[in-house]
Amino acid sequence: MTNLQSPTLIAHNPALVVFDIDGVVRDVAGSYRRAIIDSVEHFTDGLYRPSMVEIDQLKSEGIWNNDWDASQELIYRYFETQGKVRTQVPLEYESLIAFFNSRYRGSDPENWTGYICNEPLLLQPSYLETLRSAGIPWGFFSGATRDEAKYALEKRLGLQTPVIIAMEDAPGKPDPTGLLTTVEQLEQRHQVGAKLPVIYAGDTVADMYTVEKARNLHPQRHWIGVGILPPHVQQTPERSKAYAQTLKTAGATVVLANIEQLNLQQIQQLVSQ
Repeated sequence: MTNLQSPTLIAHNPALVVFDIDGVVRDVAGSYRRAIIDSVEHFTDGLYRPSMVEIDQLKSEGIWNNDWDASQELIYRYFETQGKVRTQVPLEYESLIAFFNSRYRGSDPENWTGYICNEPLLLQPSYLETLRSAGIPWGFFSGATRDEAKYALEKRLGLQTPVIIAMEDAPGKPDPTGLLTTVEQLEQRHQVGAKLPVIYAGDTVADMYTVEKARNLHPQRHWIGVGILPPHVQQTPERSKAYAQTLKTAGATVVLANIEQLNLQQIQQLVSQ
């Protein structure tokens, strides 16, 4: 019987795989999410500390991929519940970013000591090596800043010059420009001539909307959105099920509990559909 994990099988029908980073490559519940919570609490004078569920609800709207913007929006919405209009809230965006970064990166801009230093990794380099051995090009498209993305990919995972499109390189999701650019760079680096199927794995509604927008721009290509459940929603079956349904409603073809479940067999099944 043929082994579905064999690189020789998948090579007949390969794909390009693009990964989001936050919630897919690294667990950010105790880092980016914690920095959002701290920032909202700080700029509401300690009166409002949003829950993880409330942050998920905001991000389910599909337009708050940038965590600075998400923090600002939660602050504004809190003050609106107190009868204020946004123009009455003395919130400076640059001050918000500085505070957020002081929590996420730490107070020393050269030697990071913040929450980013303690992010659990959600995949191992051996997983990516398995894809490479099967002839599947892979890269990363993230809303994180380039330095923060490289910290996870190069310093933590030990990857050498991976293809990465970060915040500075493209408009924020769900604009598909960054995904399209990642695909172009993978095609150039790996000398891929055919319009291979593209799998984009992400953990948010914005990620799935990004796939849909790419499909609308290039309908001749096979675009596949793979939803990944971030660890913080897997604490109860009810939250996992609800979050998975949200991703499916947003366009995910399949929802997985961990990115390494997107193995060669799963990829073969997805591109063959």
